[in-house]
Amino acid sequence: EAPARILAPAGGGGLPPEPAVSPQQWEEISGLDEEQNSVRTFEVCGVHEPNQNNWLRTTFVPRAGATHTYAELRFTVLECFSIPRVTRSCKETFNVFFYEADGDVATATFPSWMENPYVKVDTVAAEHLTRKRAGMEASGKVNVKTLKVGPLSKAGFYLAFQDQGACMALLSVRLFYKKCPAVTVNFTAFQETVPRELVMPVAGRCVANAAKVSSRPLSMYCREDGQWAEQTVTDCTCAPGHEPSEENTKCRACAPGTFKPAQGEGSCQPCPSFSNSHVPGSRECLCRLGYYRTEEDPPAKQCTTTPSAPRSIVAKINGSVAVLEWSGPLENGGREDVAYHVVCHECPEGQSCQPCSRLAYAPRARGLVERTVTVEGLRPYVTYSFQIQAVNGVSDLSHNPPQSESINITTNKDVPQPVSEVHPASVSPNGVTLTWPPIQPPTGSILDYEVKYYEKGVGGPMFVKTSENHVSLTGLRRGAVYVVQVRARSEAGYGGFGPERAFQTQGAESGSSTEKLALIVGTAALGALVVLAVVIVEGGWVYIDPFTYEDPNEAVREFAKEIDVSYVKIEEVIGAGEFGEVCRGLLKVPGKKEIYVAIKTLKGGYTEKQRREFLSEASIMGQFEHPNIIRLDGVITSSIPVMIITEFMENGALDSFLRLNDGQFTPIQLVGMLRGIASGMRYLSDMSYVHRDLAARNILVNSNLVCKVSDFGLSRFLEENSSDPTYTSSLGGKIPIRWTAPEAIAFRKFTSASDVWSYGIVMWEVMSFGERPYWDMSNQDVINAIEQDYRLPPPTDCPASLHQLMLDCWQKDRNARPRFTQVVSSLDKLIRNPASLKIVSRGNAGPSHALLDQRLPHYSSFGSVGDWLRALKMGRYEDSFASAGFTSFELVSQLSSEDLLRIGVTLAGHQKKIMSSVQNMRAQGKGASSAGPKGGHY
Repeated sequence: EAPARILAPAGGGGLPPEPAVSPQQWEEISGLDEEQNSVRTFEVCGVHEPNQNNWLRTTFVPRAGATHTYAELRFTVLECFSIPRVTRSCKETFNVFFYEADGDVATATFPSWMENPYVKVDTVAAEHLTRKRAGMEASGKVNVKTLKVGPLSKAGFYLAFQDQGACMALLSVRLFYKKCPAVTVNFTAFQETVPRELVMPVAGRCVANAAKVSSRPLSMYCREDGQWAEQTVTDCTCAPGHEPSEENTKCRACAPGTFKPAQGEGSCQPCPSFSNSHVPGSRECLCRLGYYRTEEDPPAKQCTTTPSAPRSIVAKINGSVAVLEWSGPLENGGREDVAYHVVCHECPEGQSCQPCSRLAYAPRARGLVERTVTVEGLRPYVTYSFQIQAVNGVSDLSHNPPQSESINITTNKDVPQPVSEVHPASVSPNGVTLTWPPIQPPTGSILDYEVKYYEKGVGGPMFVKTSENHVSLTGLRRGAVYVVQVRARSEAGYGGFGPERAFQTQGAESGSSTEKLALIVGTAALGALVVLAVVIVEGGWVYIDPFTYEDPNEAVREFAKEIDVSYVKIEEVIGAGEFGEVCRGLLKVPGKKEIYVAIKTLKGGYTEKQRREFLSEASIMGQFEHPNIIRLDGVITSSIPVMIITEFMENGALDSFLRLNDGQFTPIQLVGMLRGIASGMRYLSDMSYVHRDLAARNILVNSNLVCKVSDFGLSRFLEENSSDPTYTSSLGGKIPIRWTAPEAIAFRKFTSASDVWSYGIVMWEVMSFGERPYWDMSNQDVINAIEQDYRLPPPTDCPASLHQLMLDCWQKDRNARPRFTQVVSSLDKLIRNPASLKIVSRGNAGPSHALLDQRLPHYSSFGSVGDWLRALKMGRYEDSFASAGFTSFELVSQLSSEDLLRIGVTLAGHQKKIMSSVQNMRAQGKGASSAGPKGGHY
């Protein structure tokens, strides 16, 4: 409503040139309203004289955009019958008029006091008449009448009231017009609107963060009564990254951690696994480091990673043909589109390894879906190294190379040599007869020959067998070139195909019986023999100690690639090493994909000796190439700081990773990790390299749970620190007692067999999810216990076969310990037979040791339940136990699995650890009164 307009007196009287009007006029007087409040009113009562024509006019009223306005009149009228001596011209009605103008132009005489130029609105009759009784004040109800004034088109108007003989009082006049209020309907906002005489659609707009879904106009109708016409408006919906709120009047930004991928009515969703959104209004969640989403993957799909390496490659060789089969990776990265690539290197005797050539793969070498491939064309006397890579839909997005497993095979030396000298005996337009010298196999005799031929550039190969050293090929196309290869078969199998030979049949234009022959001789490139300063043993290199070089910098130059410092970008510091900071960064070598790397830096102020020791690790790592050995990408020695660049392992050190994920991995997954470590150590053993410091803290884990052996620099310089207590042997030097074989502790005798002992400790660390070996025993107690033939008992739920393998690794006689090749073979058998992992060890298989019969003291030696939980490394649940009311050992001894769930212990490994201790507590309680707490501090 517009503000009420105050009624003011206006001119009255006769209508020129008519005679003057009656002296009775409108009078402005004071009075009381119904609530006895003082008001000013206008009254007129010319009922005793005929021909009354009394006018009253308002001040100028601006139209304010309205096409119609409303006048609410409050008035009283005396009943003519109740007025004494009234004339017959007495009326109980009055007239209302309006006059439009573009400004305040009215005067006492303008406009003229008549119906024209005024426009009549209505004749108003009183519903309630006031009666006047003799000797009494007039009394009666106040009339209220609302009139519609218009249509209006000019700047404003005057409202006028004409009395023609009534006795009445005009108490108030309230002028107003109606507007449709501002409103938001289904994310569409409409402004405050004044109704029009001709109802027109009102245009709306989508609210912030909303958009139209069609080309239709956004409109609603504002009715004359100031109400919006009811209709459905649904053309605006919330934009991506925003959801409906406040009854579809606003679009609210998705909170961090949620997203909305498309425009529409849906709500924000939590980010899929391995992704997150960090800002409000996200339309998709960004994948965590090491996880990816392809362009085809919808935003609602969880981010995935690359698969772990294939497992257990098995090769079946028949002459020049090998069939490779393997098991799938333990982790497929969360995807089902795992495929495999075959990469081959051939290593002829006395020559360096080169990429394989002239091999045929069935069905193909790349993008294999089935876990088998047939390789044809193997040559005798050659060792082939086949690498099976596992890839999936996001492997191309990863900065790291695919995980792979390798196998070396040597072809049978007794198969026949390839048939290399193939000659044409005769050539015709439709055929050719070929011959070759007889082949004499190393053993036995030739059974037959196989001839492979095809038209050059057309179709696939065809095969013909013959028992003689010649063959006639018929049905050939005139004037065409055919490529031929021949191989021989003996009792030992097929030899390799010889080089390709090309022959051309006679052309039609010849017209001569003279045979025309085109011979295109295939050639084989001979690689130059590179003399390396290493010893070749069984197809591999023997490790060279960089400290044997007169100039250790020469070893760095030989084994580590120098990287331009501009290729490296350091992103953040992730730790501290012995010589300086360890950082995460990006390596972008021109022409290659950008990859994440770990960067070890040499802090300033170093000595030349420290620089040599720092770079010695690169000289060592640069000699290794294996999927379970940390990869060296290069070094930066020409600028400050000096850096060593290695591959980046997302999950960090194995011991802390296992403690963080206590109870979260199945036995088969843990065995897969152990198999990777053993495979890496087998490679190092074959290289005649002794690690000396094999421990879970020196194993790194990537996002695919692939474990890789690292920290080669420290293997020569074993120093004491807070996380790695060591013991000084009688021969000097620091060694990590808990992981070291007894002969290495006593005599500094480090061999591959002492690494096997350390590997057994790593197995125990893995199966106990990062438990500290020998718990809180002192180093001297550990040495004494081992000398008394004590061995670590099986961790909780450890498969018996794995604990037996640990005990084998801990044989006192180092010659009785298994080699890493045997360890890998044993783990492969367990992986192929997962049921064997369900047989769990029930006790300590080693001899009893008085100090180690009990790993935790009697419960009564703890001052509180919190102390007991912290001793179990379960201190995180201390507040939960207290909140649940388990504040005494008497109550704790009655715990059940259901109680643990109610307390909030949901991890299976944590439940088992606590319940195992509770069961011991119950057993201890039976004899507590007589025996009291047991001794020991383990």
